[in-house]
Amino acid sequence: MNRTANSNIYAGLACGMGAGALWGLVFLAPEVISGFSPLQQAVGRYLAYGALSLILIAPRWRSLAARLTPRLLWALAWLALAGNLFYYVLLASAVQMGGIAMTSLVVGFLPVAVTIIGSREAGALSLRQLAPSLLLCIAGALCIGWQAVVMPGTGPVATRLTGFLCAVGALASWTTFAIGNNHWLRRQPDMPAQDWNLLIGLATGAQALLFLPVVFLFGLGDHDAAAWTKFASVSFAVALLASIVGNMLWNRMSRLLPLTMVGQMILFETGFALLYGFLWERRLPTPLEGTAFLLVIGSVITCIAAHRRPVAAEATMAA
Repeated sequence: MNRTANSNIYAGLACGMGAGALWGLVFLAPEVISGFSPLQQAVGRYLAYGALSLILIAPRWRSLAARLTPRLLWALAWLALAGNLFYYVLLASAVQMGGIAMTSLVVGFLPVAVTIIGSREAGALSLRQLAPSLLLCIAGALCIGWQAVVMPGTGPVATRLTGFLCAVGALASWTTFAIGNNHWLRRQPDMPAQDWNLLIGLATGAQALLFLPVVFLFGLGDHDAAAWTKFASVSFAVALLASIVGNMLWNRMSRLLPLTMVGQMILFETGFALLYGFLWERRLPTPLEGTAFLLVIGSVITCIAAHRRPVAAEATMAA
């Protein structure tokens, strides 16, 4: 049992790292196609996500459709809105107004929020046991935040404040999704994680269609054919890599790790988002940013150690 539990932790860690690497691209996309509004970016990405989900789920649609009760449809609808459309509009707005570093900082607090809520579950580790990991997480986030504040050329204070508020909204939205998605996955142990991801993709695609009139109402902007080609390419790339593959890895991880550890895995997204930001800006991290990376890594390692100790103690007692 000890070996199985540890194997699940390592497999979950690998899935979390993969999801973080792919989700980090989400922070870069708003900069790559910055000429398009956050709503346009969200609708474009999730129309692509819905189309890809429809193609992939078509062979199994009959068997899955029989399981779609009204309660499950409602769950898919609010998860799609909280974790995809609403979240991405806020995140893209935050990146465009406050920058990748500031947005990564705020979303980087997700492990703290999820871990605190997850610590109330039966059998979960206490906050006292998780304290070293949480403190390292907070210290790393503060380092990134301080770096974002002191860097020159970050724009007017009002714009940065609006971006910060959008990032806080994105954090609240994704925290709600992370907890709700984990809850529904555990309630359906026989539902393949990828099928659940594709069902959310269908729900998100349907919602994106409903937002199309709003996009046209505000205008499409003055873009040439090359800009629209770039927009379509980025939308489909992010939909495939982040929404299809990244979500699949995250759902797999959610079934392998306890909720208190699931929250910690979002730190990989923060780290990769910052790395992509450095590559995009063609610069090396500052000493403060390098320190933040080390603190983030330390937070994940101490969280893994905290979850391994109860397993080791159980094995000792059994012996």
